[in-house]
Amino acid sequence: MKRVFLFQLFVIFFITIFCALGTWQLYRLQWKLELISEITFGLDSKPIEYSNSIKKNYQRVNAKGKFDFDKQIYLYSLNDSGKPGYDVVTPFRTNKNQNVLINRGWIKKELKGNSSINLEADNRKEIIGLLREIYKPNIFKPDNDIKNNIWFSINLEDLKEATGEQFSEFVIFLEDNQAKIPLPKKITIDVPNNHLKYAITWYAISISIIFYYLYFRRKK
Repeated sequence: MKRVFLFQLFVIFFITIFCALGTWQLYRLQWKLELISEITFGLDSKPIEYSNSIKKNYQRVNAKGKFDFDKQIYLYSLNDSGKPGYDVVTPFRTNKNQNVLINRGWIKKELKGNSSINLEADNRKEIIGLLREIYKPNIFKPDNDIKNNIWFSINLEDLKEATGEQFSEFVIFLEDNQAKIPLPKKITIDVPNNHLKYAITWYAISISIIFYYLYFRRKK
């Protein structure tokens, strides 16, 4: 009798776990569809003048001003081929005296701190790009190495400590088909979206356990 009771607890426990995983995947699916919708809107949008008051994710914006290379940071990142390097994130002060971070693109590790990566941008007075919200890093991200200027996430408090400046919770991802170093990030709607498949898998496992349990009960 005790063994049967333990088996029932085992069945209930795993059905609950797998159903919860399936429901979480459906939640993630809804989030991913909304994200794709935002990206689609942004890629089709016309640039508007940047302001710190704009809170529209993936809105295309333009801004006039000047880069501050002295406060430039290097964000650890992989390129499209999976090669490790850095995203060059440079503060930009607009003509309206507003600070904003510009993700100028990816460089190889050995180019970190090399002044050659700033030559093209040094004469640039106007930028166009997509606004992107700064998301909180997951718990597996290492802490930023502010001393050596190696960053693993954009943390506004760390940025204020490192640069003495306050920035908004959005970064502009530079759009420039001519730039090569740094190589601007390509933002597309081709984002992985397997959440429905995962949800069906978890629910299917739950149903299989129920059928096995019913078969076991009938046999007993």
